[in-house]
Amino acid sequence: FSPHPDDECIVGGLAIRLQRECGWKVVNVAVTQGSRRDRQAERLEELKAACAFLDFGLETIGERGLERVSSAARSSDPEGWRSKVAAIAGVLRRHLPQAVLFPHASDWNGTHVGVHYLVMDALGELGKGFSTALVETEFWGQNYSPNLLIEVGEEVLTDMITALTFHVGEVKRNPYHLTLPAWMINSVRLGGETVGGQGMAPPDFPFGTVYRVRRWVDGAVVEAFSGGRVLRGDESPECLFA
Repeated sequence: FSPHPDDECIVGGLAIRLQRECGWKVVNVAVTQGSRRDRQAERLEELKAACAFLDFGLETIGERGLERVSSAARSSDPEGWRSKVAAIAGVLRRHLPQAVLFPHASDWNGTHVGVHYLVMDALGELGKGFSTALVETEFWGQNYSPNLLIEVGEEVLTDMITALTFHVGEVKRNPYHLTLPAWMINSVRLGGETVGGQGMAPPDFPFGTVYRVRRWVDGAVVEAFSGGRVLRGDESPECLFA
């Protein structure tokens, strides 16, 4: 569940590895198409090109995506929020995913935080009998309780950077595709201790991303595994969801 077009590329390392190494089908749900209405149609076309390059499926919500997705809107407009929750719950019912990727609750950006609560509220609408893995991503704000650091190999990283270049208007404004490797290097530095344990040496791979993995089982969040895990490039990510 991407808060904005381009998030599917930035935090998609695990999704790409599951797709390529394990044969998983990845569907990017474009929750919004950005806040600038004059750019929404253009951003959708950029998103289609990026998803096609990554071989991701793409699901949009309405003509312009959802708007006013934030914790403030959740509090101030409960009726409008319920309609957004119903839309996301409908997506979950159609796909019955093995895992959902969405931002963690403190990912700073208002829409990222809003998408976290939107997905969690939608899961609550599915009732008992539904289970899936919850994979919380980070970009704008650090997750202080991650439990997974995965290696992102050079080939996957190159494809993520290339996919980001399809978001032409955004990288013209801020060429963050060029800083993605540096961000991943820093994620390994941080994740070596926040996932591996305080005082532990970071792993010897250069690029990686951190996540928090839990499970949604019969209407409640449960831990997926104890402690933190480091997934190297020669290990199958499917073991995380066994």
